[in-house]
Amino acid sequence: MKITDWPKHERPREKLLAKGAATLSDSELLAIFLRTGVKGVSAIDLARNLLSEFGSLRRLLAASERDFCQIKGLGLAKFAQLQASVEISLRSMAETLDKTDAFNSVEQTQAYLIAKLRDQPHEVFAMLLLDSQHRLIKYRPMFYGTIDSASVYPRVLVQQALLDNAAAVILAHNHPSGIAEPSQADKSITKRVIDAFNLMDIKVLDHFVIGDGVAVSFAQRGLL
Repeated sequence: MKITDWPKHERPREKLLAKGAATLSDSELLAIFLRTGVKGVSAIDLARNLLSEFGSLRRLLAASERDFCQIKGLGLAKFAQLQASVEISLRSMAETLDKTDAFNSVEQTQAYLIAKLRDQPHEVFAMLLLDSQHRLIKYRPMFYGTIDSASVYPRVLVQQALLDNAAAVILAHNHPSGIAEPSQADKSITKRVIDAFNLMDIKVLDHFVIGDGVAVSFAQRGLL
């Protein structure tokens, strides 16, 4: 049955307009994004098939172009639209940090970093560059690959902070394993980086280790 044949109050778009987006299921939200299905398959059924294929909405959002476009009814246009939607969400979160004290908005900062880093297939070491009011200047990924004490260069981090005229920084890196517990190498890196920034009177406010939907704060653990 086509969605247009459903009772109006059950159609995803009409339901959203009447009750708000939060009342919709993942498949209903995805159906609105897809707009149309394929021959013999409604948009809502296509959405359900996609969620079943990828396992979750999050995994769908993180899918590669190749994996996404292999699904019948999808293609480069929808992949581009989906990636644009994800980026809009991230930029909205960044604007919030831009207008607030990122250091004191721990939950917002964690949510932003989790969204940026948790689905990366490899380790990424990044910085939030902050002004004197601890508002966000820029998020910058700095190093990629297996992060250890030999592959993170404090001098490069300091140079970037000076170029961005940052007064403070928040460090962050992900664990692709999903386990956010800081390792001994993480602690060693943090000490070296703090020592380098102290020479330039730039404060390291925190270091977050990002796992599968979890962020561990060095500051909260008393590790700084």
